[in-house]
This record gives sequence, structure tokens and C-alpha cells, in this order.
Amino acid sequence: MEHPIMDDLSIDCVIFGFTDELKVLLVKHAEGISKGKWALPGGWITYDESLDTAADRILKLLTGVDNLFLEQLKAFGAVDRFPGKRVVTVAYYTLIRDADYDLVAGFTASDVQWFSINELPELPYDHRDILQYAWDQLKIKVKQEPIGFNLLPKKFTLLQLQNLYESILQIKLDKPNFRRKMLGMKLLIDCDEKQDNVSHRAAKLFRFDEEVYRSLKEHKFVLDW
Repeated sequence: MEHPIMDDLSIDCVIFGFTDELKVLLVKHAEGISKGKWALPGGWITYDESLDTAADRILKLLTGVDNLFLEQLKAFGAVDRFPGKRVVTVAYYTLIRDADYDLVAGFTASDVQWFSINELPELPYDHRDILQYAWDQLKIKVKQEPIGFNLLPKKFTLLQLQNLYESILQIKLDKPNFRRKMLGMKLLIDCDEKQDNVSHRAAKLFRFDEEVYRSLKEHKFVLDW
């Protein structure tokens, strides 16, 4: 027996992905007033489930992606955000390595794809505002705790780490300054290795110190670029 839905309360998920650039996961609606449009993965909550459970269920049904740590962002409740009636949506967001997930469109989605943050299609409702708010929060977050543990290879170059930060912040960082700050945090361990099979000058490889990484995530810090 299906549980009744709450058609005045919904969930929307902003799933950021990174492999070589920052991306956003979007679904194409197969029905309803936004049929044929790309949108954030979202849907109605049922009366018998929590917000977190609804977010997990909806994301898996629409995209095939599951087992994510979704952080609740905020509620969006502008009177005119949804045509025809008052609907409040609770937004969630996360950042994952997109190459690690297989996408399968389902439920009310006819397609699901990753889009570059800089090449997004027109989005319905207030999804552009939700996405921008999530991105702004992500920018704040990367200045207050380390990122990259699950986004970069186990061994990576400082240039790869810098590219991750630049993709999220959408700014060009000074290379010497970035290296000095990252190495000064004692977060990185020199692997005493260099890249192989590259046409350019091989760069040194580093890995994260897991203990320092956990400590910095717990106690926070402020990076001023």
C-alpha cells in the first residue's frame, strides 16, 4: 500500500560532482508542468517518512545514486515559487566524485546527467536560486574544513588539489601562496614519488594525513585567499 504524499512539502537535492571540474546532477522531468525540463532531483515527501529518508529515497529513485551523506541546507518557501499552489521545499546538498557513480534515470525522470557548473540549462521554479545558495555554502565550507579526501586520487599533485579549490571557488589562486598554505597546515604527506607516464615535467605526489584531516574537519579553520 502506497503512503499518501504531502503535496505542499517537497525535497530538492543539489548534488555537486567533481572529477576534473565542478558539476551538478540534473534530471529531465518526464511528466507534470515541467515535463521536458532539466531540474534538481526532487519530489514529494510522504506522511510516514522523515526529511532525511525522503531525500535519500527520492534521489535514488530519480538518479540511481544512493548511500550519500546529504546535508540539509534550508527550506525555500517563497509564496510564488511553485505555480498554482503554495509549496515549501527542503533542500539538501553534498559533494561527491561523480566518476564513482552510475546514473540510472527512473521514477518521474526520463534522463539524468552531470552538467558543468558553468554550462547549465534553464531550470524551473526557483531551482537556480537553490543551486546558487548551495554553491555559496559550499564555497564557505571549503574555506573552513579540508576537502578532497574522497574526490582526488589517493596520491595527487598540488596542482590537482589547487584545481579542486579553483573549480569550487571559481577564482584563480596564486600557486606559490596556495602551496605555502596547504603545506603549512601539515595536512599533506609527501609520498616521495613523482607522477609517471606524463608528457610534462613530473610533479611530486602527496596524500592526506588522515588524522590531521579528521582533526581539521572537527575543529574548523579559516582560509583567506
